[in-house]
Amino acid sequence: AAMAPRIPSTRLALHHFDTSYSLHLGALWPSVRAGLLCEQKYGALLNNFAAADHVPQELELLNATDFISEAPQKAQQWQQGAAAGEAARGCQGRTVMQAEMMTQAKTSPLLSASVSSKIKCYTFPRGDITRFRPARLDALGLLDYYLMDAASLLPVLALNVQPDDFVLDLCAAPGGKTLALLQTGFCGHLAANDVSVSRTKRLYQILHSYVPKEVRDTVSVTSYDGRDWDQVKGGTFHKVLVDVPCTTDRHSAMEEDNNIFHKSRTKERQMLPMLQLQLLMAGILAAKPGGEVVYSTCSLSPLQNECVVE
Repeated sequence: AAMAPRIPSTRLALHHFDTSYSLHLGALWPSVRAGLLCEQKYGALLNNFAAADHVPQELELLNATDFISEAPQKAQQWQQGAAAGEAARGCQGRTVMQAEMMTQAKTSPLLSASVSSKIKCYTFPRGDITRFRPARLDALGLLDYYLMDAASLLPVLALNVQPDDFVLDLCAAPGGKTLALLQTGFCGHLAANDVSVSRTKRLYQILHSYVPKEVRDTVSVTSYDGRDWDQVKGGTFHKVLVDVPCTTDRHSAMEEDNNIFHKSRTKERQMLPMLQLQLLMAGILAAKPGGEVVYSTCSLSPLQNECVVE
């Protein structure tokens, strides 16, 4: 056993993805695979609490743009292009998927949320691998922006927080989505929970680096097992974000450290859909009648997404 060749966890992950995702995504998989293996591009989430009015102009001079404010315009252009294509091909050429995508583009809560929200996140254009400078402190000692995967903002936008909403971030650490929720300026109270005490410490650090004390006082940070949340405070939240632990596909394909495809974590990986289901049920029970719950992962796996929701 000591002399047997050790297969890297990243290779095991990629083999798993090639086997399962190629069936799920078909012809799309090669380009998605290339995207997973590319160096990660970050977005710069502006900190509305910092005195940094110059930052948008600075980023725009570097050719970065706020992808959230551009989203409605791009969606409208896409809809017009799709409509023109439909007219050219005739309605009989439309597939069910095309029809569903057009309907989602017209009614997506992401678009309405992006218009009403104060969230701004700058990204560089496709093909531009410019790196953002490190965040800087303002006169109040708050950092001017937070670097994160821009796609991580989509669950926050989908939650569509309204003024004075009580919001629960059930699996909050390390804290990027929690910070984004606060950027809306709408949270009447925000409960940020994560079962990991060490990751919760990172969440505290982010709050202290980006958020003034009077706003931090509206946030309660806890380290309960999210599956038991309904026993703590059930049926009290207008909006609940359930961003569950998952295979974290990019990390699994790129990083050996803390990789869930390590052979010692096989059972943990196999049990993920059950854990995700339990967390989603707890999130539903935490919501008020008529409240809204967003379930999200950073995995392409249908077992961790559609199957859990179904």
